[in-house]
Amino acid sequence: MSPRWLLACAPLAVAAASVPAIAHAAPDDAAPVDAVAPPSGAALTPALAAGPATAPADSDDEDKGAIVVTARRLDKARDSIDPSVAANDFRITRQNLDLQPGGADRSLKGVLLQAPGVTQDADGDGDIHIRNEHGNIQYRLNGVTVPETFDGFGALVDPRVADSVEVITGALPAQYGYHTAGIVALKTRTDSFDFDGDIGLYGGSYNTFQPSATIRDSLGSLNYFASASYLRNDQGVANPTPSRTAIHDRTDQYRGFGYASYILGESSRLTAFGGLSIGTFQIPNTPGLTPSYAVNGRTKFDSAAIDLNRRQQTYFGVLSYQYAGESLDFQIAPFLRSAHAHYIPDASGAQLAFNGADTDLRLSSLAWGVQADGSLHAGDAHTVRFGAFYRGERARSDSVNRVFAVDSAGNQLTSTPISVLDSQRQSSRTIGVYVQDEWKLADTLTFNYGVRFDDVSAVVKEHQLSPRASLVWKPAPETTFHVGYARYFTPPPLELVTSGTRAAFNGTTGEAAVDLADPVRSEREHNFDVGAQQKVGKAFTFGVDAYYKLKTNLLDENTLGSTLIQAPFNYAKSRGWGVEVTANYETAPFEAYVNVARGEQKATRIVSNQFLFDPAELAYIANHYIYTDHSQKWTLSGGAAAKIEDGIGQLRPSIDFIYGDGLRKDDPAGIVPNGGKVPSYVQVNFGIAQRLGSSDEHNLTIRFDVVNVFDSTYLLRDGSGVGAGQPEYGPRRGFFVGIRKGF
Repeated sequence: MSPRWLLACAPLAVAAASVPAIAHAAPDDAAPVDAVAPPSGAALTPALAAGPATAPADSDDEDKGAIVVTARRLDKARDSIDPSVAANDFRITRQNLDLQPGGADRSLKGVLLQAPGVTQDADGDGDIHIRNEHGNIQYRLNGVTVPETFDGFGALVDPRVADSVEVITGALPAQYGYHTAGIVALKTRTDSFDFDGDIGLYGGSYNTFQPSATIRDSLGSLNYFASASYLRNDQGVANPTPSRTAIHDRTDQYRGFGYASYILGESSRLTAFGGLSIGTFQIPNTPGLTPSYAVNGRTKFDSAAIDLNRRQQTYFGVLSYQYAGESLDFQIAPFLRSAHAHYIPDASGAQLAFNGADTDLRLSSLAWGVQADGSLHAGDAHTVRFGAFYRGERARSDSVNRVFAVDSAGNQLTSTPISVLDSQRQSSRTIGVYVQDEWKLADTLTFNYGVRFDDVSAVVKEHQLSPRASLVWKPAPETTFHVGYARYFTPPPLELVTSGTRAAFNGTTGEAAVDLADPVRSEREHNFDVGAQQKVGKAFTFGVDAYYKLKTNLLDENTLGSTLIQAPFNYAKSRGWGVEVTANYETAPFEAYVNVARGEQKATRIVSNQFLFDPAELAYIANHYIYTDHSQKWTLSGGAAAKIEDGIGQLRPSIDFIYGDGLRKDDPAGIVPNGGKVPSYVQVNFGIAQRLGSSDEHNLTIRFDVVNVFDSTYLLRDGSGVGAGQPEYGPRRGFFVGIRKGF
């Protein structure tokens, strides 16, 4: 396991890599998975081109109708710039989101766990894993990259802002770079040109209190949308004990989001969006621990009373200009993101008593850049897509680390802590360009091929030329086959751990057992993907997809003790594979789905930041492939929901579940790192909502939800394993009620 000095949390990585471009936001009449999006230069449908057939002669209404037509045309043009040709596209609509347990108040993590191959991490509303990857996920809003914040402490936006959420995986086209394990693309609820919105209140177990509101409207050519929410509860971070209620786990979270779009003319518009996420988190405690050190002469401390906290805030903004011509479409989007985090130790020194080290750590990161993407329709057979990306970042860390002096045998020499001060600065620059051609070989056969080049300059300067190619065959309207290959390049988080930092801890309880810290490098991957989808009748859809990945310098992260902060490192080589099977049934009153995934990821030889690990771990991993700690063997999700007209409105019962088996822990024999696994788990959630009134918008909805219906007690981590921190349990049973009024 990691050396004790990790708990001193010397300055470490700031993870905030952005990705290029404009994500696929499926139109309302979205084509099946793997379908090729129509060219944006195609003529509008007769009804849309003519405008509202029964529109009154009032000039204001005529102007508004023209604006709506233009906005929808621009939306289609934006969606066609980078369709996910040959990739797997799991789409959850606004109607699906409202039907799930929790409805509009469900966390983004809860929504994403219902997608194929998505597994949970343990940090409250924090990280997820897609196809057994650690992180490596890019988030997009309305086709534009959302600049990222620090890992593990909640999403930047709420699902309530989304008209749809897509999870895109597989052999991705060339416009997708950097974070490529999965694309999470949200399309915001901004397509209304009439005044509407909602206000709601949700709460229940764990002292949960969550008010929220949205509003949208138009003023001439200006369309705007805004959302705000507040969340308070007592399960901000995963419980380290199996008890129903965690000790010292309060969180307060504020999120805001705003969007404005102004139509400049028939073929262009200017859009701005941005948001903020502010959160405070208590770090939960484990009672009954025995102190290992004396602090200022004091030897007795209660581990249940330790007061560790983290504060975090992120602000981001994006401005984009879009042009949609007859054959040329493009979008240019500059962005800015500022992120800050503060880890606050226990003022009494209690953490020192148990760990021999603590830290007061401040992290900050400022990222800025621009992404540009376009498409050119070169005749009936070819659509050429191209783009460029630039991103700069400056990161800073300042820490006061308290440790004890020790002798050569590691014995404490004095109970008076000594302070090690450290302040570091780092910067990075990322540049990427790509070009690709969607070539329609026949009415049923499409070949998409391209290449991207990326160059990164940070602690290490690296670059890569990445070819991509895929083939989509649709022998019948209900049947789709795809096969693809993609070369990926993922730069590491901006690295802030240096040799000078480690040397300052020599002769103390923070000294590393391994005096080696090779620089973290970019991950490089060969990705192969093949799959098929079949629609049976109007209601059933079935799909299967298989993938194989070969990586060098696999990026992973090590949890620094109870801080829950992550520090990156590389495995020299890794291999991963998986198979995903999906089934979906949907009719007007009822829907049901199930996803089954089998996969694994193994890696060997840690080749960077070796000081984060114990010598025995490094020695074994140097000569053996081991499971990565986030590799889950079996992952299942599923659910069902209905809409029942009941005379007073509409009753909406729903149920869903997640199942996992194979998350790693250390070998019980103490030989193989990550050689054991925690027990399998299942969590079932139930919800029922009553909508009062006949309208989907101007109504009152009352709901009741149960999380973890059977009160299953299950481990996600037991505190052992490579890169693991303290034990973390899934949520216990909780009861919640909500009320929401549309206007």
